Amino acid sequence: MSERPPTPMLFFETINAFQRSAVLKSAIEVDLFTAIARGQNRAETIGAACKIPGRSARILADYLTVLGFLTKSGEAYALTADSATFLNRESPAYVGGAVEFLWSPHMREQFEHLTESLRAGGAPEDSGSLNPEDEMWVRFARGMAGLFGMPAEALARRVIGAETNTPMRVLDVAAGHGLYGIAFARLNPNAKVVASDWRNVLAVAQENAQKAGVQDRHSTIAGSAFDVDWGGDYDVILLTNFLHHFRPEENVRLLKKVHGSLKAGGRVVALEFVPNEDRITPPTSAAFAMTMLATTPGGDAYTFAEYGPMFREAGFGGVEFWNLEPTMQQVVVGRK
Repeated sequence: MSERPPTPMLFFETINAFQRSAVLKSAIEVDLFTAIARGQNRAETIGAACKIPGRSARILADYLTVLGFLTKSGEAYALTADSATFLNRESPAYVGGAVEFLWSPHMREQFEHLTESLRAGGAPEDSGSLNPEDEMWVRFARGMAGLFGMPAEALARRVIGAETNTPMRVLDVAAGHGLYGIAFARLNPNAKVVASDWRNVLAVAQENAQKAGVQDRHSTIAGSAFDVDWGGDYDVILLTNFLHHFRPEENVRLLKKVHGSLKAGGRVVALEFVPNEDRITPPTSAAFAMTMLATTPGGDAYTFAEYGPMFREAGFGGVEFWNLEPTMQQVVVGRK
């Protein structure tokens, strides 16, 4: 059996990938997915619902079908299960708002200057991605919340285990939308959660705590994770999607602070993109290293073999690694 002949297809698909992103962004902005969910499933009716010409609706819907966001039978379009869950504005798991963060001028500019970052070994120190009170993180907190409800509950269930009524103090560091800490409060009526982040971002976490009905057991501490006083005697400290922003020595410094804020036997739980030792699998976690190279001065998608020494240097023992099924991410746990 002969090998497949060389083809430039991957080159063209990749170099033109910005077109896919732009099309998806526009489909979200005209609310095409919600229109189809409501039964407007032909080009003319989709166009009327989205306030675009029928010809535009046909070309847009056909392109999204080619990409795999829609299916088509005759002249009728339908949402795939993924699109129905995540792109219908009326779905509780809607993530369309994440476009404001993921397609922000800041994020695109970082990749416009990727060659410079490659040569320098990371984004400039003044790139702005980690600036205090950056409005970008408010957009992230609001826009990404729909995507994190399921992972937050999966993580909380795994950590809480059988201790569903045991009194528990939880600190949610760089809480953002606050859903990870809120999941602990929802699943354990005796859990009290403290969310720490910049003040403007914490307003989003407080809104979500109110929606979840746990506001009486949810408080906040504003300030830098590296500098603010968290207090102590926490049973669990959450570091969700945070350590990847920093160099190993910065992570050790933060983990030492976490260690000092836990009670004896307490756990630090870090949710991360952790590639295998080959650094090319699983694909989502492995590819995340490039996002960190483009957007942070020294962040990375660290392997478990790299996280282990960081945790141990900070004083943690019994360091564990979990795959958080069915999410795309992994968990590193250390016990004091």
